[in-house]
Amino acid sequence: MRILAVSDVESEYFYDFYSPGKLDGFDLIIACGDLSVSYLEFLVTMAGCPLLYVHGNHDDKFKRAPEGCICIDESYFEYNGIRIIGFSGSHRYKKGKYMYTEKQMRRKIMRIFPKIIKHKGFDILVTHAPARHVNDNDTLSHRGFECFNRLIKRYRPKYFLHGHIHRNYGAFIPQKTQFGSTTVINAFNYCIIEI
Repeated sequence: MRILAVSDVESEYFYDFYSPGKLDGFDLIIACGDLSVSYLEFLVTMAGCPLLYVHGNHDDKFKRAPEGCICIDESYFEYNGIRIIGFSGSHRYKKGKYMYTEKQMRRKIMRIFPKIIKHKGFDILVTHAPARHVNDNDTLSHRGFECFNRLIKRYRPKYFLHGHIHRNYGAFIPQKTQFGSTTVINAFNYCIIEI
């Protein structure tokens, strides 16, 4: 399975400099937040495959849901045998629809725990914010969630996809890292994953 993961900025490669066929060959697109409705609709239309998304901390500007796309916030979704769960938002650093305290994010996870247990875990965790001390930083606005760490340690998904940490914030922000047996991918701009 070939997955296109996107987050935070509309990729010029796939959008501004699009040419026919550039989005062919993807089986799934996963958007990790802070992208425009028009961009998500463009991707799902041109790629012709499902697009799953979670909201970023700046997505309270959405006036409507992107057509043809599936929001997986607080949801379990299975596609071609791949089990996927998702959580929107970042740490609360000001008022915002998709900003949460650590306690609020733990509650979001608890709400879908029965589905996780029923399906014996998950293969891909999709969030906007990173996990604590895994590609995050110490400012409240870009701090990761500790509850994501516990979720990953307990269920050991193959992939953890997140956004929020722009790779142009510094020279040493990785796109891929390991957290135990889980491959962590910062989907800023875009990343292609082969499963």
